[in-house]
Amino acid sequence: MRLLPAALLFGALSTSLPLFAADVQVQVLQDKLDHPWSVAFLPDNQTLLITERSGQLRSWQPGKGLSQPIGGVPKVWANRQGGLLDVVLAPDFAQSRRVWLSYTTADASGRAGGVVGYGRLGDDNRQLSDFKVVLEQTPKLSSGANIGTRLAFDRQGFLYIAFGDNFASSSAQQLDKLSGKIVRLTKDGEIPPDNPFVDRQGARAEIWSYGMRNPQGLALNPWTQQMWESEHGPRGGDEVNIPEKGKNYGWPLATYGIDYSGEKVPEAKGSEVEGTEQPLHYWKVSPAISGMAFYNSARFPQWKNSLFIGALKEKSLIRLQVNGEKVVEEQRLLEDRGERIRDVRQGPDGYLYVLTDESNGKLLKVGLPDAASAPRG
Repeated sequence: MRLLPAALLFGALSTSLPLFAADVQVQVLQDKLDHPWSVAFLPDNQTLLITERSGQLRSWQPGKGLSQPIGGVPKVWANRQGGLLDVVLAPDFAQSRRVWLSYTTADASGRAGGVVGYGRLGDDNRQLSDFKVVLEQTPKLSSGANIGTRLAFDRQGFLYIAFGDNFASSSAQQLDKLSGKIVRLTKDGEIPPDNPFVDRQGARAEIWSYGMRNPQGLALNPWTQQMWESEHGPRGGDEVNIPEKGKNYGWPLATYGIDYSGEKVPEAKGSEVEGTEQPLHYWKVSPAISGMAFYNSARFPQWKNSLFIGALKEKSLIRLQVNGEKVVEEQRLLEDRGERIRDVRQGPDGYLYVLTDESNGKLLKVGLPDAASAPRG
């Protein structure tokens, strides 16, 4: 069990960082996006792929702006939290042109679940071809809530998929279901033989870890090579975790949140429960955290060793200063804009690229004043 420093347990984390929201410079690169959910950079370091939850995948380039919808994207079930969600490039994209997508589909009863697959992006970035569904979250349990489905690759080429509990809390503890789980696959979508439940009868062999509620972010720590995950709690109890092989992250048995009714979560046994892992960091009052990215560029030294996380309810960009597996400082940025932050990525130029989750969603380029930049030869 990972223990939290006392300061984190009581929410007494310092926010006295030297840079404040007014020091951040923001450029609106694109507006009129329909609830954008994720962004990925192509290897030319200029072109971005952007998903819109209503079902469009588009490209964006400086000087050219936003493309028409890219063809060949599968039809999605776009309701509530469902739709076209994450987009990531395969580690060998330069050779394979493979683009991975996550999205939702529904069955005849209207119950929905996450789907993950990939297609080949044409050289002109206009069409996905040969789209292949690799994994479908079954049984479908969601009416549109707690979908999750963030994607991230590690340095060995394994794909991690973070599925939400579909608002069926107990399913997060049931190893015969993919809801409330982190899944690990090979770069081709196969089950790795060293996954923890490969040989357990009745368990899904795709599972890497379990006991998650509603994952919203996945990011590989560039210094430790560990995968980090962010997730929504119920009413309070948003968390950042390091999902490790075969471990149980507690939901709904262990939580720092309460039920939406204001009462105790029915299945909860407390905030610390034997056999479950403690979060690396949590919030007693939920910011409704979303996508996240580590900052690993020399452009802005003040952001060294930072983890950036979007906040939907709190309408801000959260900066966590990390030291190993500890969060030592916390700061809020972009609060003055009053926009729901859905995703954040570090660009190849060292700036942050941020998506706002609105009907008139925006792509923002975020940095610090020139005086705060490191010298660039």
